[in-house]
Amino acid sequence: MRLEALPGAHLTYCTNIHPGESWEDVRGALRTHVVEVKKRVAPKVPFGVGLRLAARAARDLEGSPGALDEARGELDDAGLYVFTLNGFPYGAFHATRVKENVYRPDWLEDERVLYTQALARVLARLLPEGTPGSISTVPGCFQERAGQGAPRAIAHNVARAAAELVRIERETGKIIALALEPEPACLLETTDQALLFFENELFHREVLDAFARGIGADASGAEATLRRHVGVCLDACHASVEFERPVMALQKLRSAGIPVPKIQLSAGLRIVPATPRALDELRAFDDGVYFHQTVVRNGDERDSATARLRRFVDLPDAFRAAPELGKGTEWRVHFHVPVFHAELGSFSSTQEDLRELVVLATELSPHLEVETYTFDVLPKAFRDRPVTEAIARELEWVLAALAERRPSA
Repeated sequence: MRLEALPGAHLTYCTNIHPGESWEDVRGALRTHVVEVKKRVAPKVPFGVGLRLAARAARDLEGSPGALDEARGELDDAGLYVFTLNGFPYGAFHATRVKENVYRPDWLEDERVLYTQALARVLARLLPEGTPGSISTVPGCFQERAGQGAPRAIAHNVARAAAELVRIERETGKIIALALEPEPACLLETTDQALLFFENELFHREVLDAFARGIGADASGAEATLRRHVGVCLDACHASVEFERPVMALQKLRSAGIPVPKIQLSAGLRIVPATPRALDELRAFDDGVYFHQTVVRNGDERDSATARLRRFVDLPDAFRAAPELGKGTEWRVHFHVPVFHAELGSFSSTQEDLRELVVLATELSPHLEVETYTFDVLPKAFRDRPVTEAIARELEWVLAALAERRPSA
């Protein structure tokens, strides 16, 4: 399947794989890596960009006269267009200890609201006419900060950010959706937790009334408007790590009327059985930069009623607990590995979950983004090619999976 053959969908990769916090850093990645990927996967058609903009880069673009017009012109000249932003990491995301800092500022803090509103204004200027936009974001906050009253406070702040999306649509006609991204060890950890947050907090009458006042509209239509502009970013790796089938997570969300503006096509690590040898190999993935949340299942995988899950915030916590976890366990680790890897040494990836999802992805979400940001901390054995070649191969894997499962035109 060719990239241009995707009906009504946009496929890209996320530029958070490339280090850089300023707009000049991002522009450098566009001029080199992104253009090289385009040559391989979309040489004759425009190629969409999943742009990661840190707060500094957003300030650079908004604060310099003409910067956004110049950026849009440069994208056009290169045959590139931006349809989605990664608004998850606010600051530094490479070559330093990231871990819990990646969630801050979170949705309990005004800085997260202001940053997201700035991203929305930038995206509105870069979006082609008639193309919907999306911004993926932090799943509320890190679990440890989710004290009493936190979910409602987060809902109010999400609605404040959504009010800016409503203003943008009124003034420009461009539709942008904010997509909260469930992740292990966060307030929104599983699909079921996300559903409860939307129904009990975001769509609570108190939040809807405040949102209606903020957009100067009748309260009766506030929920429908909020649903138009806020949904879930389904990350396949995150769902699989939680022992959820991503395709079932997607169907749950859609059945509940929760939009899925963006799907991140990603794969994590699967270790079954978790033998001492396999766990010893797994230590090579403990890079010290990112959280690698780990979920361990005991029990018969064919009988979910008897299966028990143990959750660990990071790999070192799981390693310390390994002796008490017993034999025959299955470990799943939040470490994004290239999606074309089905096997990695003594263990495998969650690629099969991803393959199952791909068949429905283009029909149920307009934005598909491969997100393997951990390339530079992969063990050397799995980092045997230039980054642009690895990215292109990931996109080709997705296109091949689509072609296998869709009837030819």
